[in-house]
Amino acid sequence: MEDICSDIFQENRSSIKIKKKRIGVKNLSNIFEATLKLSNKKGFKTMSLRDLCKETGLSMGALYSYFKNKDELLNIIQQKGRLMVEKVLRENIEDINDSKKKLETAIYSHLYLSEIMQPWFFFSYMETRHFHKDEHKKGIESELYTEQIFIDILEQGKKENIFFVENTVLTASVIKAMLQDWYLKHGKYIRRKIKVEEYASFIVKLILAYIAANPLNK
Repeated sequence: MEDICSDIFQENRSSIKIKKKRIGVKNLSNIFEATLKLSNKKGFKTMSLRDLCKETGLSMGALYSYFKNKDELLNIIQQKGRLMVEKVLRENIEDINDSKKKLETAIYSHLYLSEIMQPWFFFSYMETRHFHKDEHKKGIESELYTEQIFIDILEQGKKENIFFVENTVLTASVIKAMLQDWYLKHGKYIRRKIKVEEYASFIVKLILAYIAANPLNK
């Protein structure tokens, strides 16, 4: 969160009224974490700026030093979150040539990232249906972007005769759904004492077993 807020502070220095970076980044982190907490509890649409003031301990004037309104706050949170996810996934797999290793790395990277940023992932998924048209479209595009990463990996492995997948789009969709289950039903896995490493290993073995056992391989 601190890294994300540091980037936001640098990119929006002309509009953010706080000049000291240390204070600005600290308050942005406080605002974003409070927004995610309140939104995941009562919904972003229902959350008021007064709620945010109470949760952060900041005055209304202080909040307006960072954003003009709730729509701008939403846009900043969503935009930086999406860019962070895309950046991490892309950088972790771009230098891997082996399709099997690339698939494994993409799955692990997504799950570890959603473990670290679980409140944002949950917020992004649950609130998408309430976003206005443009933000809703961006949310859908972000999900499709992630799926496309897995489609491309599956297609690469298929061309190399490493993977045997009849429908790469459906297979990628199923992978995405299993990744989403981790952060959407996080409490279930905590109660069952299942750690992210165990879940990631299980998903990798399950998918590799399926694409190796496909009838096309016979």
